[in-house]
Amino acid sequence: MEIQGGVRVAAQPLSDLQSFSFRRSPVLVVENFWSADDRQYFREAMNQAAWKSLSDLPKVREDFPESGNWAKAEIGASQGNRFLSRLQLPCIQEHMESFPNIIGRHMGFSYYSYSSGDCLLTHDDTSQGQPMGGRRAPSRRIALVSYFHEEWQPDWGGELIVYETNSTHTTEKPVLSITHCIEPRPGSLVMFTVPRFHRVCRVDQTAGEHRRLSIAGWFMTEHA
Repeated sequence: MEIQGGVRVAAQPLSDLQSFSFRRSPVLVVENFWSADDRQYFREAMNQAAWKSLSDLPKVREDFPESGNWAKAEIGASQGNRFLSRLQLPCIQEHMESFPNIIGRHMGFSYYSYSSGDCLLTHDDTSQGQPMGGRRAPSRRIALVSYFHEEWQPDWGGELIVYETNSTHTTEKPVLSITHCIEPRPGSLVMFTVPRFHRVCRVDQTAGEHRRLSIAGWFMTEHA
């Protein structure tokens, strides 16, 4: 379940994924998208990954100050292939191909680990990556996050908050309203169109040694 506009509503059923469209709804939430075996497979891969904490990423820390010290790691090739094989969804292709003059299509996903005290401040994902071969950086079109921890309790925090903008971007701090408060439930999948303001709530100390484990990133298009 998720909270949308202050009202608790059902997530998108797996059976309805083939008919979902980002043209009708910019945010997709699917519970139990990943099986227990999937979650264990990716957790084991995460245990073998080379992690970098926020303190090791000065540029990122500059963008997200006072966000604790969450960690990030790269996904191996075989794990990346397994991850993407489950994401051959019509809604992704439909949205990506809706942009004109595409000369390239890209994806970028990483492992993330949030522990007690970690969070991610409000942003809209429009800060793009590095230019490629002298060309401008790809544009982020769909943001994605999936959760792979074994257990998560409501008191532990770490919710994904998604907003809508109530004013134009003529001010440094646009007026925002919460549209979704999404618990990081094990096995769930969340996708939303970019730009869209969002943040990750701080993981509470009651989480103890439990970590909020996810794979997150973007589907992107490249233009001349």
